[in-house]
Amino acid sequence: MRILGIDPGSRFTGWGLLHREGNRTAYLCSGTLRLDAARPLPQRLLQLSEGIEALLAEHQPDSCALEQIFTAKNAHSALVLGHARGVIVCAVARHGVALHEYTPSQVKQAVVGTGRASKDQIQQMVTMLLGLRKGAVMNAPPKLQEDEADALAIALTHAAATRRALPA
Repeated sequence: MRILGIDPGSRFTGWGLLHREGNRTAYLCSGTLRLDAARPLPQRLLQLSEGIEALLAEHQPDSCALEQIFTAKNAHSALVLGHARGVIVCAVARHGVALHEYTPSQVKQAVVGTGRASKDQIQQMVTMLLGLRKGAVMNAPPKLQEDEADALAIALTHAAATRRALPA
């Protein structure tokens, strides 16, 4: 199963693609869609839609894992993030890919072992779990960016959830 994990954002959207077969999960590729912050929100959302559509067409995942919206201190930021998530949800639905959502605390718990893990802890654990240290995996970036690591963590969470759901 190919799992596309997405960490939504209105300026940076991280993505990561994993392959899960049985109990093994392998890194395939990852990156960050960088949206032009100087452009108005509608143009950034269009840029995001086109980027997600291109990822879905190129990598043809079997499922997509997306981070749920968390309660933000800034209502405007939460609203903009909601727009970005809506664009992603529509693109995934348009491609007929199954969508699964996880809260930030579910992702942290699955990857680090605690629902209060820091961004740095997530980066370290994703790097370790996927064996991305010192170029051990072909196509692996030299160092995962924060949004990219978060997207891979979301994909790992879904891989673990589907592994538990398999019949014995």
